[in-house]
Amino acid sequence: MTIYQFLLLFLLWVCLPHFCSPEIMFRRTPVPQQRILSSRVSRSDGKILHRQKRGWMWNQFFLLEEYTGSDYQYVGKVSLLLLLLLLVLCRTKLNLDTSGTSVVQVTATDADDPSYGNSARVIYSILQGQPYFSVEPETGIIRTALPNMNRENKEQYQVVIQAKDMGGQMGGLSGTTTVNITLTDVNDNPPRFPQNTIHLRVLESSPVGTAIGSVKATDADTGKNAEVEYRIIDGDGTDMFDIVTEKDTQEGIITVKKPLDFESRRLYTLKVEAENTHVDPRFYYLGPFKDTTIVKISIDDVDEPPVFSRSSYLFEVHEDIEVGTIIGTVMARDPDSISSPIRFSLDRHTDLDRIFNIHSGNGSLYTSKPLDRELSQWHNLTVIAAEINNPKETTRVAVFVRILDVNDNAPQFAVFYDTFVCENARPGQLIQTISAVDKDDPLGGQKFFFSLAAVNPNFTVQDNEDNTARILTRKNGFNRHEISTYLLPVVISDNDYPIQSSTGTLTIRVCACDSQGNMQSCSAEALLLPAGLSTGALIAILLCIIILLVIVVLFAALKRQRKKEPLILSKEDIRDNIVSYNDEGGGEEDTQAFDIGTLRNPAAIEEKKLRRDIIPETLFIPRRTPTAPDNTDVRDFINERLKEHDLDPTAPPYDSLATYAYEGNDSIAESLSSLESGTTEGDQNYDYLREWGPRFNKLAEMYGGGESDKDS
Repeated sequence: MTIYQFLLLFLLWVCLPHFCSPEIMFRRTPVPQQRILSSRVSRSDGKILHRQKRGWMWNQFFLLEEYTGSDYQYVGKVSLLLLLLLLVLCRTKLNLDTSGTSVVQVTATDADDPSYGNSARVIYSILQGQPYFSVEPETGIIRTALPNMNRENKEQYQVVIQAKDMGGQMGGLSGTTTVNITLTDVNDNPPRFPQNTIHLRVLESSPVGTAIGSVKATDADTGKNAEVEYRIIDGDGTDMFDIVTEKDTQEGIITVKKPLDFESRRLYTLKVEAENTHVDPRFYYLGPFKDTTIVKISIDDVDEPPVFSRSSYLFEVHEDIEVGTIIGTVMARDPDSISSPIRFSLDRHTDLDRIFNIHSGNGSLYTSKPLDRELSQWHNLTVIAAEINNPKETTRVAVFVRILDVNDNAPQFAVFYDTFVCENARPGQLIQTISAVDKDDPLGGQKFFFSLAAVNPNFTVQDNEDNTARILTRKNGFNRHEISTYLLPVVISDNDYPIQSSTGTLTIRVCACDSQGNMQSCSAEALLLPAGLSTGALIAILLCIIILLVIVVLFAALKRQRKKEPLILSKEDIRDNIVSYNDEGGGEEDTQAFDIGTLRNPAAIEEKKLRRDIIPETLFIPRRTPTAPDNTDVRDFINERLKEHDLDPTAPPYDSLATYAYEGNDSIAESLSSLESGTTEGDQNYDYLREWGPRFNKLAEMYGGGESDKDS
């Protein structure tokens, strides 16, 4: 391999990027020389690097012996090639603020004999990279030439260094190398907002947490030196808005912190600060590493639904108030700047029985039916407020109605009592303990008093003063044959105001008992035993009587049916008195099918004939009706015959069909069909249904008009 091929390969290897610790490596250039050189280079870790030079054989030279000529004799040519073998295997990073800072040292090697003249004395100079960098001629140390180099202005520098032997004199050989220098970043730039004032807009209906916009401060530094933190430090909207820092984009996101209201405030001002999170103390003298800007936030109006004065309402009312009494009022307003009238209504799904109603104009809630706490103590209603100009904007509120108790129920017996007294009972003997219940619920609790409606010679009531009472006998000698049952009226009253009382009647049977007071038999069976008839015998006699009555009724019905048997038997039901002829008329052009003259000439009608479908019970002489004049109108003729038929005592008692083929005028009852009604339901007045009695109350409620759905 020739020297030039070796140099070419070496230069290619130098140009390729290699990553290692920043150190300078050296290679030998094969130069025809037999000397072995050793150099020492100090590393950053304190170790000494040793390099051994190889020995090279010179080519043979030939010289004429005993040459005496005056000219120089040509022996041969020795070429001295200076190679600068510098490889920077990683990027040199600088954090510079003063001039003269050492960057890196380059070293060139010369294969010449350093002990022979200046052939191996190398001098360094800079060919490219001024005025930013300089190099020391003797040592090859590259230094900065300008103070306060700014990475933000220029980050990459390419410095070309020349090494020349012969002490740099003319005729010396030289080599060059390129050093790529990168300035690393330091936090020497504060963040800066591009604008002093930023304007943002947001709708007043935006929920809490909505992002309304962002702000961003720029920083000329990079990496963590450019990281900033945003905060709101002042302004009238510190309670209404918040700001968070987005790490990926380094933006400040402004969000809604509390609900907004256009009508309350339309503009907010915030003072936002951006500050570096990583500050280098060496650069404090450059000033504070933060900046501020003013953010103005405008609130835009939206059409909001009505707002009630409370989140819910509670009304208390006594159950004895009159129908139509106002129990409370709900209030709502339109929060928009242009206020719209409000219309109130009840959600009928929460008042299916329509016990309450509301005034649509002022929100007054009133009763439309009597209240009864014993049926329902609470009513949970929903009131709807809607804008008249925009009915879609509605708001609902819960209204709780508590029905307060009024002493309007009298106490009654707690259960049905089956009371008996033994025939051998003694005076003062307990025969029954009674108690009472009351649907009312007074604040002080229930308290009942028991007494007799009148003085009773047989029994008495003793109040136990614990809402119970005892029924005691006042005599002995009860006899079920004389009196089998006693009725004892007991008066039960409460202690609330107004005092309510009721009379409950105890039915006391007289029974036969053993010596221990256990009932054996009572009055109904005991009275029948002396006659020798048992209960089974009485039932048998009753069944016989019922059977005889049924036989008599059936016999009478059959006899009457036989008496009314018709003369004409037909498969068709002759009671309808309709005879089917199956004759088809000739249509409108047939003038011979019916002679109207028969109706106009009653004289041509045959005398009234008796019915042939039943046997006549009594023969009546037919009456001769006077003939009508020829010009008698058909209507008058039919009316006359109808009146005559109604007064005829021989007319059949059951329905018969008489066809007169005349329609007549309209009925005074008008049409009964709802399909032909010319008025709407809203125009009808069904209040008269309430006057028809309790059976029509439900119908009156269904069709009765209410005021809940009508405007004031």
